[in-house]
Amino acid sequence: MTEKDRLAARHMGLVHALCKRFAGKGVDYDELFSAGCLGLSKALNNFDESRGLQFSTYAFPVIMGELKRLFRDGGALRVSRSVKELSLKIARLNSESVQQNGTELTVSQLSQRLSVSSEQIAEAVGSMQAPLSLTAGYEDGEQQLDVPTPDISLAITERLTLQQALLSLDERDRRLIELRYYQNKTQVQTAAALGMTQVQVSRREKKILAQIRAACES
Repeated sequence: MTEKDRLAARHMGLVHALCKRFAGKGVDYDELFSAGCLGLSKALNNFDESRGLQFSTYAFPVIMGELKRLFRDGGALRVSRSVKELSLKIARLNSESVQQNGTELTVSQLSQRLSVSSEQIAEAVGSMQAPLSLTAGYEDGEQQLDVPTPDISLAITERLTLQQALLSLDERDRRLIELRYYQNKTQVQTAAALGMTQVQVSRREKKILAQIRAACES
């Protein structure tokens, strides 16, 4: 899994968060999400870490630009034939996976199965949020197979929202959360690492968790 693949998977939550800002303003959420995924794809292709920016900082205005462009263009988002074909392949693979294993494939699994990047998977998924109908040559009135829309991003949205909330903390508070919840340190061990008392860690931890919870619910 490449760094671009990891960035694509980690920032789907950012796409959803920005799309929600424009929800209810005359454009369907499906189209907003498609535009957001396109922005994420462009950000992944043009990001230069040598500039010293975090990817989320760079991706934010790029995704916003695509969402605003959607409104300037009257809400019409053109999807290329190749993206439509890829979305159809994703739907079929996920349908087979659900039947065989009870779960849909992850971004990484889809990327490997179809030999495309994670950002291409994201763009294709964004283009097909409405249910797909696989008629396979059936005539009107005959049998039709409806494939539910695969939503591979929802499983990681909460995690990514949490990640964004952590980034908003100052360095000391972020370090406290890292020690307690990512390194499984006790409050006593955390206090020793940060030069605090156990009581101070306990009180500060409660305040930080309340702050994170509020950020995730907003």
